[in-house]
Amino acid sequence: MICVPIFEKNYKSVLRSAKNSVEAGADLLEIRIDAIVDPNPDDVSSVIKEINYPLIATNRKIEEGGLFKGSELERTEILLSAAKHAEFVDIELGTDEYYMNKIIKASKSTIISYHDFKETPSIDFLLDVVKRERAIGDIAKFAVMPLSISDTLVVLNVLSQVQNTIGISMGDIGRYTRVIAPLFGSPITYASLDNKSAPGQIDVSSTKNFLDELGNW
Repeated sequence: MICVPIFEKNYKSVLRSAKNSVEAGADLLEIRIDAIVDPNPDDVSSVIKEINYPLIATNRKIEEGGLFKGSELERTEILLSAAKHAEFVDIELGTDEYYMNKIIKASKSTIISYHDFKETPSIDFLLDVVKRERAIGDIAKFAVMPLSISDTLVVLNVLSQVQNTIGISMGDIGRYTRVIAPLFGSPITYASLDNKSAPGQIDVSSTKNFLDELGNW
């Protein structure tokens, strides 16, 4: 599935971007709650219901590249409210166990995620991350920063050994993995429409064309 992150500051822009993303061919949307100025549970739930399209609810904390500035209680309370209406909730592996368990219990499906914006850890380290994510959630996810082309191969190597896992090598060096990863079993790839939520994202139209071509092989 091609997922387009909705990375906007206000609800009107969120709705407009969601509509445009669906029209552009997105199979799935990701509402980046942390990008919204002063989000609250009721308004987030309302906008998800109004979008009425399969989506991932994400409220990324600063430590993992997000923008949410409130407390961990506030962050997870918003996610709990969104969980009632979202297809998936993305929650970081490093989240406190108490909050993590509440979100997992409330969600239809979960994506347990790990991010490293500085480097690409070893294969063994990432395999352990995926193992821990798969033990508590429905889909595992890791996104890491390559410092060389060989780092991108680490991501593909990990994906070749696991199932139901999203693996992303970020930045310009790793951007090709966003269209290659599905060949290694990655169930979701992220593509941009207007605002990129992570370095190296390819636009949704190009991603769709690439995947269509791969499907014809």
